Amino acid sequence: MNYRSRVDRRTLLKGVGVSLALPFMDSLSWAAGGNSARPPVRLGFMYMPHGVIMDEFWPKSPEAYHKSPPAAIESLRPILDQCLMMKGISGVPIAPFGGAPHALELSTWLTATLPDADTRSRVNIAISADQIMANYVGAHTLLPSLELATMPQTWKENQAGLHEAYYSHCSYRSPTQTVPAEIDPRLVLNRLFGKKGKAGLVTKANPLDRQMLDRVLGGARDLRRTLARTDQLKLDEYLDSVRATERRIAAIEYRQQEAALEKAGVRSTKRHSNDSPPIEVKIPEGDKRSEYMQVMCDLTVLAFQTDTTRVSTYIGSTPNGVSYPELGFTDKHHSQTHHENRKEQVRKVAAITKFNIDQFAYMVKKMASLREGDGSLLDNCIMMWGSGMEDGNKHSRENLPFIIAGKGGGSINTGRFLPDTKGNQGDLLTTLLSCAGVPLDRPIGIATRQITEMKV
Repeated sequence: MNYRSRVDRRTLLKGVGVSLALPFMDSLSWAAGGNSARPPVRLGFMYMPHGVIMDEFWPKSPEAYHKSPPAAIESLRPILDQCLMMKGISGVPIAPFGGAPHALELSTWLTATLPDADTRSRVNIAISADQIMANYVGAHTLLPSLELATMPQTWKENQAGLHEAYYSHCSYRSPTQTVPAEIDPRLVLNRLFGKKGKAGLVTKANPLDRQMLDRVLGGARDLRRTLARTDQLKLDEYLDSVRATERRIAAIEYRQQEAALEKAGVRSTKRHSNDSPPIEVKIPEGDKRSEYMQVMCDLTVLAFQTDTTRVSTYIGSTPNGVSYPELGFTDKHHSQTHHENRKEQVRKVAAITKFNIDQFAYMVKKMASLREGDGSLLDNCIMMWGSGMEDGNKHSRENLPFIIAGKGGGSINTGRFLPDTKGNQGDLLTTLLSCAGVPLDRPIGIATRQITEMKV
């Protein structure tokens, strides 16, 4: 196919010192001069604590996976052919830290390693799988990796004498250095699409500045005229996503400002006196938790679509008193997991699990709808949703819940439920990095092999 112009993949649209990364288009190349370059593989993780109700999470059989999936994964039904579920992946045995199940469910999730028992009061564990990937591919992108969370990583608890960071972090740049996650979608948008200084660093520019975005998007429209028709459609789709994410963040902020004014006794809108005041949306306890999570999911999609980063980790929640008022109850997630098979508590835990998977489904279905190369964005991603605990009632770790979405550039055989997989958390992470094209000089954590049955 001939084009009026072919520009390098790293070309940026510039306007008043502002830059905007571009999605993959046939008129662009992933590498300079690459006429037939394939899109890169991206790797993403999304976490939920406390495990699941196992009987309501796993399909009854490989056949039932497609025909009658459990309610927990119903939202994934349209793309189950692009997902893989494997039952039988064990977590890291936590002895000698038997009194620290929640400190270890998150900290071992991407490290497959226990903290050092002799240095409990400070961080000393292992580099995490996401950061191993970032070290390998990060030089090719603006951001080596993107770490997101729905709630602050400030919980103070020292189970079994372990450092409090283990309770709320899953990404480790080195055995002794955590990678903090960003909880403010405005700041995330600023990192991805903000104003760049002389050294290429993001300045304090307001990413929601309409004039700034209008100038950048205007430059995109100028470029549009030089592209083939199919790429024009891709660019339009992408710019619509940027604007939609911007509007959603602005809407959240507007409601926050309205609620703050109402709380101070200032009526800021023309509403009837009997109307309820606007809700005060906060992270993490806002009534619209799903809205925050979906904005973060949108930002992940945009970051991958523009090749701003190829590695993302999103901590949907941590084990420290999270509630889900959207579901019609305010009970804390943790308290409900100690259900001792009481029907109502089991129902609530199942509802919380479904809620979190629904947000994951929102993200990966959007990826599946975005064209990239010869397929979709999801085709070139490996997205893993999961928990570092099997069952919150028993704190068991023998059969961790995971869902993998995306074909990893053709490396993963999806559309299946494997009910009798033999392996551990380290085996899974090692295999995922292999599917993402990352060479490893040693297995991750407790790994002993790759899970070849998940590969093509």
